[in-house]
Amino acid sequence: VQLQASGGGLVQAGASLRLSCAVSGLTVSQYDMGWFRQAPGKEREFVATTRWSGSRTYYADSVKGRFTISRDNAKNAVNLQMNSVIPEDTAVYYCAAALRRSDFMGYYYSDSAYDYWGQGTQVTVSS
Repeated sequence: VQLQASGGGLVQAGASLRLSCAVSGLTVSQYDMGWFRQAPGKEREFVATTRWSGSRTYYADSVKGRFTISRDNAKNAVNLQMNSVIPEDTAVYYCAAALRRSDFMGYYYSDSAYDYWGQGTQVTVSS
């Protein structure tokens, strides 16, 4: 299984970015997928998750209303649309796939729920 994140870059505050995670070795429509990020000197933190059915999505409070997670089943990919970015969004962004399912959505907020990880893509937001 491989997850390849792309789309990061250097942008100004208020701009938009679209991250993409191309997946091989598993079918994204059958698994719960998530995005996490890690800022310099900080622990990796949850950003967003989408259930395998695509019917439920959840976001960290810090990105709610600005970021949107979505699937592209035709491309077997998961995207993260980032709007109105702020300097605090600066981090390496990682996509991840969870093999085990849970009805408790809080389960997916922890990186321990995920079994496969991409290599990360850097997002830098200047003020």
